[in-house]
Amino acid sequence: MLKNTLPTINLIDDSPHPIEKAAPNFKRWLVAVLGFCLVVTVTFFGIYWLETSDPYIQSVLVNTGDIQRGHGIFQINCAGCHGWQAEGNVGPSLYNVSRRKSTAQLIHQVVSGSTPPMPKFQPSPQEMADLLKYLEKL
Repeated sequence: MLKNTLPTINLIDDSPHPIEKAAPNFKRWLVAVLGFCLVVTVTFFGIYWLETSDPYIQSVLVNTGDIQRGHGIFQINCAGCHGWQAEGNVGPSLYNVSRRKSTAQLIHQVVSGSTPPMPKFQPSPQEMADLLKYLEKL
């Protein structure tokens, strides 16, 4: 008798498709990317809303700051924690802070006291404009 030497072909492939194997990871990745995009969008529009709607911020932005006065304000109110040259001490270094935070974020940081141990500081709009001008040069 002759043995059947032809290979057996299974027409029903019940092994998972490579895309199905990758689906859980892809779903996690997609959720992470969409979540990140949502956070960025909400943050951007939140900052934009803050900049355009807060009367104090608007009153600061119409003033032209003076670096020398801003330096004096910094020395009196900020240097104890951020260092005499803003190099950081108890508080973080403020070098390039204006590149890391928007104007509205900087103003909020100074006046809110929302990151202890930093106290609330309520400068006049002109004083805040002066301080911002000084921080921009760091």
